[in-house]
Amino acid sequence: MDKRLTDTQLQRLVAEVQRLSDRHREELDIKEVEDILQQLDLSPEFLDDAMVQLKRQDYLAVQQRRRRWLIAGVSVVMGLGLASWLWLGNRQQEKLARVVSQSDRLTLSQDDGGDLNRVTPKAGGSELVYRVTVTEAPVGEQLNISCGWTDPSGKVVHQNQYRTKTITTPVWSTSCRYTVGSESPAGSWTVRAYLGDRQLSDASFNVD
Repeated sequence: MDKRLTDTQLQRLVAEVQRLSDRHREELDIKEVEDILQQLDLSPEFLDDAMVQLKRQDYLAVQQRRRRWLIAGVSVVMGLGLASWLWLGNRQQEKLARVVSQSDRLTLSQDDGGDLNRVTPKAGGSELVYRVTVTEAPVGEQLNISCGWTDPSGKVVHQNQYRTKTITTPVWSTSCRYTVGSESPAGSWTVRAYLGDRQLSDASFNVD
C-alpha cells in the first residue's frame, strides 16, 4: 500500500486527527462519570438507566425534527396544490364568463330557418327546438347547458340538462327540445338557456 501523501491529503489527515483528539478530550469515560456522580453525592447505580434515557431523548429529538420537516413539506405541497387549484378554477371561470349568446331561434324539429313566436300544437304534440349560438366558446372543452320551459302561470314545466360535444370552434351552436301538446296551457310561454347558473338567452312564444 502506498503510504505517500500529497500536501492536500496531509492537511486533511492532520485536521481529522485534531478533530478526533478534541472529541476524545471532550468525552468522559464511565469511570470518570461515576467519580463525578459520587462527588455530587449521587448514586452511580442509576447511570445505565440514565444513559438509556439520554439516548432515548436524543432519538426522540431527531424524530421530532424529522416530523416537523415532514409536516412542513406536506404543508408546502398542499399549499401549492390549493393555489394551483384556485388559479385553475379562476381561469376556468374567466373563460366561461366570456361565453355569450350571439343569436337564438325557436323552431320546430324540422328547421325552416325561421323563428317561431306562435305554436299551434298538432295531434300527438309539436316538438320545439330552441337553438342558441354562442361566441367565445372554449375550444377543446365541453359546456354544461340547461334550458327551462315556463308556462303562462310561471311554472317551469320542463328542464333540459346536458353537456355539449367537445367544442371545435369559438362560435358554437347548441339546442334543447320540448314537446307541446293539446294539454299544454294556452298563452305566453318562455324558454331560457343557461350556462351553469348564468342565463345566456331567452325567447317568448305563444301556444294557441
